Order: sequence, then structure tokens, then C-alpha cells
Amino acid sequence: MKSEQIKQIVREGYAERAKSGSPCCEPASSCCGGAPTAQDVSKAMGYTDADLQSVPDGANLGLGCGNPIALAALREGETVLDLGSGAGFDAFLAANRVGPAGKVIGVDMTPEMLQKARENARKGDYENVEFRLGDIESLPVDDASVDAILSNCVINLSPDKPAVFREAFRALKPGGRLMVSDIVLLRELPDFMRQSLEAYVSCVAGAIMKDAYLDAIRAAGFQDVRVVDEARVTTGEEMGIRVASVKVEARKA
Repeated sequence: MKSEQIKQIVREGYAERAKSGSPCCEPASSCCGGAPTAQDVSKAMGYTDADLQSVPDGANLGLGCGNPIALAALREGETVLDLGSGAGFDAFLAANRVGPAGKVIGVDMTPEMLQKARENARKGDYENVEFRLGDIESLPVDDASVDAILSNCVINLSPDKPAVFREAFRALKPGGRLMVSDIVLLRELPDFMRQSLEAYVSCVAGAIMKDAYLDAIRAAGFQDVRVVDEARVTTGEEMGIRVASVKVEARKA
């Protein structure tokens, strides 16, 4: 499938999730099969009850595959960029950590998600959070303007991951940090999964091999690239799917 077709498929899928509030970011065969709540999904990823209670209702859609906030060590006054910010869950958690002197910018390509995030910001009276419409391959932010970049189960959806990491590198200040949670492959996907529209929206068909993912981060210019946590996703193995949820951090010198 062509890049624009993939983006349209993902945009439509996440627009529907913005409307329905349904959680899911797993292989298509298991997606939402047990109808877990967003809170159930988020707790399984390491978010605490305090995290869940500290954001506006409707901000957590349970769409992630990890907790990049736990890696970030965010400090008061920092500027944070959230790639694929959705309804704002991680952006609001980051805003709580950087405080009134800090700023959080969320970028998302789905207008319905953007509308939901902005409504949530108004409900929660978050004056230090801004949500912008844009593609993560071409970020609507200035060069060397942010201290930290977060992303949660979004970069795997991009048809041009090297471009995403180059843009992240451009946006970071010297010494800035990248912290992502994402889905990577441990074995190449069967062809039928690569062509599955449902699998694209479910974070699987767009995923690449773990080594290729890490190499793309290094090629963008990042240093100290390392996987700090990895959990194998066991669902879908009967179809030849072997994937993992990884937490990766890197630094711009």
C-alpha cells in the first residue's frame, strides 16, 4: 500500500476510536476481544491509579503499548513534545510534571482526536498544553525547541519511520531526550498481515524489525540508543506473528 493510503486508513481508524473511546493497540486477532477498559489497558502498561485520576475524563483511551512518561524524568520548566498525542493522556501527565513554567505540545494527524484533546484541555484547565494538527514525519515545531520527546505506540503506524526520527532529532535541543514505547517485530510478518487494513490500525502491519527500528533512530543522529524494557506480545503467534512492546530511550548530543 502507498504511504498516503496507509495514512488515510490510520486516520479513519483513529477517528472512529476518538468517537467510540474504545481501547486497542494489539494484533488484530486479539484486538479488544475481551473488551478491556482503557483503565485496565493502561494499568497493565504501568500507569498508576494516581496517573489515571490526574487527567480529565476521556483523555485516556487505552491506545498505547507502554508508559513513556515513566522513562522521561521530566523536570519543572521543560518543553515536551508528544508525537501522536491522541486524546491527550500522556500530554496531560507530562504537563503535570513540567508545571506551569513548562509547556507540552501534542501533535496528531486526526482532527477528531485533536478536537477531543482540546476539549479535555479545557475541561482540565491545562494552560500549559497545546495541541497541533500535523504529521509526525513533518512536525509543526521549530528547530531545537523542545527538551524531551515522547511517543506511545504511534511511530509504528508511520510509513516513513526514518523521517519521524529525523524530525524528532531536528526538534530537540542539544542534550534533549527521546523516550518512546512502541511495537516492533521479532519475526517478519506473513504477507497477508502486511496487507491487512485492520492490522495497520491495530499497530501491527506497519511495525518493522526491532534492529531496523533502533538503526533508524541511530541513523537520525541519536546517541545512547537503548531498549530499557521489552515485553513479548504472545497473542497472534498461531498466525506467525511475533512482536514485542519495547521502551526505547535515546539522546541528542
